[in-house]
Amino acid sequence: MPLRLEIKRKLAQRSERVKSVDLHPTEPWILASLYSGTVCIWNYQSQTMAKSFEVAELPVRSAKFIARKQWVVAGADDMHIRVYNYNTMDKVKIFEAHTDYIRCVAVHPNLPYVLSSSDDMLIKLWDWDKGWVCTQVFEGHSHYVMQVTFNPKDTNTFASASLDRTIKIWNLGSPDPNFTLDAHQKGVNCVDYFTGGDKPYLITGSDDHTAKVWDYQTKSCVQTLEGHTHNVSAVCFHPELPIIITGSEDGTVRIWHSTTYRLENTLNYGLERVWAIGYLKGSRRVVIGYDEGTIMVKLGREEPVASMDNSGKIIWAKHNEIQTVNIRSVGADTQIADGERLPLAVKELGTCDLYPQSLKHNPNGRFVVVCGDGEYIIYTALAWRNRSFGSALEFVWSSDGEYAVRESTSKIKIFSKNFQEKKSIRPTFSAERIFGGTVLVMCSNDFICFYDWAECRLIRRIDVNVKNLYWADSGDLVVIASDTSFYILKYNRDVVASYLDSKTAVDEQGVEDAFELLHEMNERVRTGIWVGDCFIYNNSSWRLNYCVGGEVTTMSHLDRPMYLLGYLASQSKVYLIDKEFNVMGYTLLLSLIEYKTLVMRGDLDRANEVLPSIPKEHHNSVARFLESRGMIEDALEVATDPDYRFDLAMQLGRLEVAKSIATEVHSESKWKQLGELAMSTGKLEMAEECLKHAMDLSGLLLLYSSLGDAEGISKLASLAKEQGKNNVAFLCLFTLGKLEDCLQLLIESNRIPEAALMARSYLPSKVSEIVAIWRKDLNKVSPKAAESLADPEEYPNLFDDWQVALAVESKAAETRSEWEIYTFLQL
Repeated sequence: MPLRLEIKRKLAQRSERVKSVDLHPTEPWILASLYSGTVCIWNYQSQTMAKSFEVAELPVRSAKFIARKQWVVAGADDMHIRVYNYNTMDKVKIFEAHTDYIRCVAVHPNLPYVLSSSDDMLIKLWDWDKGWVCTQVFEGHSHYVMQVTFNPKDTNTFASASLDRTIKIWNLGSPDPNFTLDAHQKGVNCVDYFTGGDKPYLITGSDDHTAKVWDYQTKSCVQTLEGHTHNVSAVCFHPELPIIITGSEDGTVRIWHSTTYRLENTLNYGLERVWAIGYLKGSRRVVIGYDEGTIMVKLGREEPVASMDNSGKIIWAKHNEIQTVNIRSVGADTQIADGERLPLAVKELGTCDLYPQSLKHNPNGRFVVVCGDGEYIIYTALAWRNRSFGSALEFVWSSDGEYAVRESTSKIKIFSKNFQEKKSIRPTFSAERIFGGTVLVMCSNDFICFYDWAECRLIRRIDVNVKNLYWADSGDLVVIASDTSFYILKYNRDVVASYLDSKTAVDEQGVEDAFELLHEMNERVRTGIWVGDCFIYNNSSWRLNYCVGGEVTTMSHLDRPMYLLGYLASQSKVYLIDKEFNVMGYTLLLSLIEYKTLVMRGDLDRANEVLPSIPKEHHNSVARFLESRGMIEDALEVATDPDYRFDLAMQLGRLEVAKSIATEVHSESKWKQLGELAMSTGKLEMAEECLKHAMDLSGLLLLYSSLGDAEGISKLASLAKEQGKNNVAFLCLFTLGKLEDCLQLLIESNRIPEAALMARSYLPSKVSEIVAIWRKDLNKVSPKAAESLADPEEYPNLFDDWQVALAVESKAAETRSEWEIYTFLQL
C-alpha cells in the first residue's frame, strides 16, 4: 500500500541562504549556517531565534552540534574552523583548517573527533581532546570534497562525496581509501548511509540530476532515482521511516520509498534552491535549508502500529521488527496507578518482510495481519509464522474470522477462515476504504454501503463521510465516526435476516429499517473500542471518555496523545499506548458498565442486583448517571458525596434529608440555601433554625418583622450587636421603638453625624448632647469646622419651631412608653 505519510509543517523561517542544517538531540533547536557568515539556532517550539553567532564575513557552509560538549562547530570560506559554547556563547576555539573553502564538518558519534572536507581536495581529522590537533589527513580526491559522513553501523569508517564524480570509503587510521565508487556522470554533492535495518546501503546525489542507492559491500548500484530537474544537493535515508529524502536546486524535496523506490511525495515550499536536509534518529522531524530560509516538517503518523488480543497480549511493530508484551505478566501485587506506565518485559517476536503500516489481531487472537507496501501477510500470533499473504491496499477481519482485502478502488476479495478466496467483488462506485466486523462495509468519499459477508448483498447505504467505524462485540451496535462527530446506530439483524431470506429485491438504498440512529455526539473520535454496550474513546482534546446510552463520562484528561488498545474484563481496565510504546491502564469497572447498561434498557431490578458489586467510591458516578436519566430519587439513594446529596435533596424538596446533611457538614451556605427553600415552602420554624445556623441576620430580620415577632427581633438586636452587624441591630431597635438605644448604637459605632440628624428628627432633647460629642470629635480633624456646628440651646433662632419639636417629643414619649410596656408584657 502507498505510504500514508502525513506531512505537517512545523516551522518556516525566512533568512539568508541556508547552507547546512542540524537538529539538536535533546533541545527543540535547529542549527542553520548561512551564506552571510552567520550561524543561527532556531527554537521550533516557540518559533523564535534562540541564539545567533557572527562567525565570519564569508559563507559558513557547514555547522554541527556537538551536544555532549554543549558546542557548535562551524567551517567557513575563510578556511577556519570555529567552536562555540552554545550556552555561554563563548568562542572555545578558532584555527585555520584548510587552504580553501571548508565544505563540510562531521562529528563522530562517540569519539572526540571532527572530520572536515574542503575545496583543497583534502579531508582532515581533528581531535578536540588533544587541543584540536589534526591527527590524520586523507588524500585521494581530485576535485572539491563536498561532504563527509560517518557510517552509523561502523563508526570507524566514513564516506566522502566529491566533484570528481566519485564516492570514497575510508577507514580511520588508514591514509588510503578502502575503495572508490565511480558514482555519477557529473560531480557528487552529497552522501548518506542507510541507518534502518541491516542493508549495507548508502545514497548519493549528483549534478547529473539523479540520486543513486549503492550496496557498499558489492560496490554495485541498487537503484537510480530519477525525477529532479536540477542538481541533487542533499540526500538522506530517514532513520525512522522507510523513506529516502532528496533535495535539489530545482526547489523540490522528493520522498521515495526506501524498499520499492517508488516516488511517494514531492514538496515545494517556494523558497528557491534546496541546499541541506537535517534529521535525527528517534524523531520524525526533518529540516530543509533553502535559498530563502528554513522549513521543518513532521513526517508520518504518531499512532504506533500495535494490536492487543482479548487475553492482554500486545504485538507491535518498530520498523520491521515485531515485538510482544503481556499485560498479565505484571503481577497482581504490583500497585500501578491509573495513567502510570506498566513495567512490561519486551520480547522479540520476529521480523516482517514488509514495512508495517497496520497490524491487527483476528477476533480469536490466533492470527495477526500486517499490511504495508501494497501487500498483506497473515502470521500466527504465538510463533510468528507466515500463514498467508497477498496484495492489498487494506485488510479487514470479519467478526467470525473471515477477511476481506481491497486490492484497488474497484476490486475487493473475500476469503474464508482457512485463507481460501471465496468471492471477488467489483463495486459500482470507487471504494476508498473498507471496514470489517459484523458486516462488510465499503466507503466512497460521500457514503458507505453495508454488505453481508456470505453473499455480499447490499444491506444499507448511508450518506455520510466516514473516518472510522467501530462494531460492538454483540454486533447489535456500531459507531460511525466522521471528522467532527460520531453516530451510534443499532443494527436490526433480525429485520435484515428476514429481508434477505425472503429474496426480496432491494433498491440502491438497501433495507430501510436495517439501522436505527440512537445518538449523535458532536465529538471527534481519535480511537475507540466497545465494551458491551459501552463505547470507550478518546477525543480531539485527548480526553478519555466512555459513552453509555448517549451519556458521556470523562475518565481521564490525558497529558499526551495516547491510543486505545483494548479492555481486560478480568482487571476492569482499559489500556492505551503512546507513540514511544509505553502502555498505560485506566480503571473502568465492568460492573459499572453493566449497571448503566441495565438502567438504559429499563431493567432496574437487575440493575439493583448489580449495584452492591460497585465499590462505594464509584457511587457518585452512578448517581450522576441516574440524575441525567431523570431518576433523581434513585440518585439520592446511591450518592455518597454530601454536597452532591444535598443538591439532590434540594431538587426533590426533601428538606429533612437536606437538613441532616447540613447538620453533618456545618456549611453556612447550605443552611442559607435550605433556609430560603424552607421559607418559600412555608416551613417557617425550619427556616428560622436554618437562618440561625447560617448566621443570616438579614434573613432573620425579614422573617421576624414579617411575623411581627417582637421577642425574636429583640434577641436578634442583641445578636447583631455582638456580631458587629450594626445596620441589622439598628433596624431591630428602631422597629421596637427603642430610639435611645438606636442613638447610643450610632454613637458607639462612631456614626456621630447620623446620630445628630436622628436626634434632630426623633429626640430633639438629645441634640445638644450629641452636638457636644460631634464638636469634640470634629475638632481633631478641623477646629474651624467644629466651631461652625450650632447648638439649638445656644442659637435657638437658627432652628425653626424648636420648642414645638420638644413638645412633640414629650408627647410622643408617653405613647412610646405605653408601647414598650405592651411589648414587654407580650414578651
